[in-house]
Amino acid sequence: MAAKGKTLASDSAASGKKSLSPSQKAGLQFPIGRIARFLRNRKYAQHIGTEAPVFLAAVLEYLATEVLEIAGNVARDNKRLRIIPRHIQLTVRHDEELNTLLDDVTICSSGVIPKNHNNLLHIQNVC
Repeated sequence: MAAKGKTLASDSAASGKKSLSPSQKAGLQFPIGRIARFLRNRKYAQHIGTEAPVFLAAVLEYLATEVLEIAGNVARDNKRLRIIPRHIQLTVRHDEELNTLLDDVTICSSGVIPKNHNNLLHIQNVC
């Protein structure tokens, strides 16, 4: 039996409940505790609410899932088993929303997107 206001580890074990991490409670794979620590330590704001790291982790997980899913499809289309930076580049540049989000981002070792300029397509007769 624990004193008033204090609990022992054996009390929680006796009740049969296992402690869950915030990521498990929210059903996310990204670490909410680590994101909360980064938000606090980097001083992005004076006060960080309890739901802010949960929301940020959910958004980051969604973006990562979206990019990796489409990049996996691009890799499969190119008959590859692994996703390389080129596949991520093709994914980001062909998706309109991801392209606006990552417009200023340079992806190393990914090459360029093939594009034909209209001026080069029209052959002019020079006589």
